[in-house]
Amino acid sequence: MKKPIPVIDLFAGPGGLNEGFSRLDEDSGRPAFETVGSYEMESTAISTLRLRSAYRHLLRKGGVPDEYYEYIKGEITLDDFKRVSEVQEAFEAAEAHVHQVELGGENDDAVDTIRSALGNAGVLDQRAAWVLIGGPPCQAYSLAGRSRRTNDPLFAKDKKHFLYREYLNIIRSFEPPVFVMENVKGLLSSTTNGASMFELILEDLRNLKSGLDYDVYSLVTGAAPKTPADLIIRAEEYGVPQKRHRVILLGIRRGFFPETTRVGSLTRSDEEVTVRDALRSFTPLRSGISPVSADSGERWTQIRDGIAKAYGSQGARRQGNLHRGARSTARSELPESEHFREWVIDPRLDSMIQHESRNHMEKDLERYWYASTAAIGGTSPKLSEFPKDLQPNHKNADLDSHPFEDRFRVQVWDKPSTTIVSHISKDGHYYIHPDPDQMRSLTVREAARLQTFPDNYFFVGSRTQQYHQVGNAVPPLLANQIAQVVADLFDSVDARD
Repeated sequence: MKKPIPVIDLFAGPGGLNEGFSRLDEDSGRPAFETVGSYEMESTAISTLRLRSAYRHLLRKGGVPDEYYEYIKGEITLDDFKRVSEVQEAFEAAEAHVHQVELGGENDDAVDTIRSALGNAGVLDQRAAWVLIGGPPCQAYSLAGRSRRTNDPLFAKDKKHFLYREYLNIIRSFEPPVFVMENVKGLLSSTTNGASMFELILEDLRNLKSGLDYDVYSLVTGAAPKTPADLIIRAEEYGVPQKRHRVILLGIRRGFFPETTRVGSLTRSDEEVTVRDALRSFTPLRSGISPVSADSGERWTQIRDGIAKAYGSQGARRQGNLHRGARSTARSELPESEHFREWVIDPRLDSMIQHESRNHMEKDLERYWYASTAAIGGTSPKLSEFPKDLQPNHKNADLDSHPFEDRFRVQVWDKPSTTIVSHISKDGHYYIHPDPDQMRSLTVREAARLQTFPDNYFFVGSRTQQYHQVGNAVPPLLANQIAQVVADLFDSVDARD
């Protein structure tokens, strides 16, 4: 019987890649992969990773107890949950392989723990099958990040430029048969000291050390990339309700597989999953008003009805049936896409978790109503299209060429969303809900749905930290499809017998 393929997950974030690989099962029902080491530096992401690891342990050792659902719904505390005997064992297993370390730091903790993890899994032998996955932090490569730091003299020296070299150092040290490395597409055009970051990375891969060579493949074409653009995966083409475009490298150690081995590629989805399909099962929520002292259902209704009257809305408006907190999932309105539905829905979860609206200033509520009403036609309005009294008092607010022109952006119903990024933790202006009657930004759970996290995936920390984790992740549904390509590679040889 084949053993699960061990996985080492670097720069793990909240575990998007990890979730995708971990949920790939073989025909026998056994997992195709098993994560033996996860490495992340941010403490709340570590807590999220450990909780999810404990969940998987419970799932595979007999079943997840009801107390898990009671905990994620806020009905019992974490301490109460951990008092369950099998849960204690699950957390001990999670803590043994989820490590809080700063990769690229001054110590060798990561190298030592990876060596230990691979040794315990019995795969330190160069002929053994295992996979390295992860995505070095991408802020230094992103187009937005470079735009914000155009005149920053320290930008070229930012250590985030070279965290990928820590990833390559792990490759050099442990020689995985296969690696998967994810980053933003801005990596393809990023330069440092006049040199292309993309070419630097490929050159580094060609010169890891004597006798160690890797071939890089495109997961889109299943071949060596003819142009850098071949490495860009457009998530919306693979059943993800989000226009997330990322560079993902598939590296294969030369000589591990027979020369005749065929590298597969991702299969494009026959259907496009939209915001409407992803969010159709969510009970409507009203936004909150900031400051909290001003918040009330009566005041919120006055704001909504006032802005609607001012701009001539004749549409029927809900009267008094919107709540601040989450309500039970409307099972009659589950996602239409069967594959997406099976991926995100847990029938044991009878209500949405982490689905609570933010508070917004009254003027922003009016802007959200106006923008989402205008977007009913299928396009989010530019700021210059807003009435003057709804435009922010900002010196750049009326410059068409300035990025401020997209300061308020609606996630349109019948299209995939725009990219969910960590900036969603700052404010909700780029993530306005398409229903004008709700006058709000997306909740953590709605953002997680668009990122294809299962509904039972709990993000630890404050709401700001939860948003940040969601925005930093690889969509697990996409990661699952990448995992299938990697599993097929290993299935082509007797690498797991």
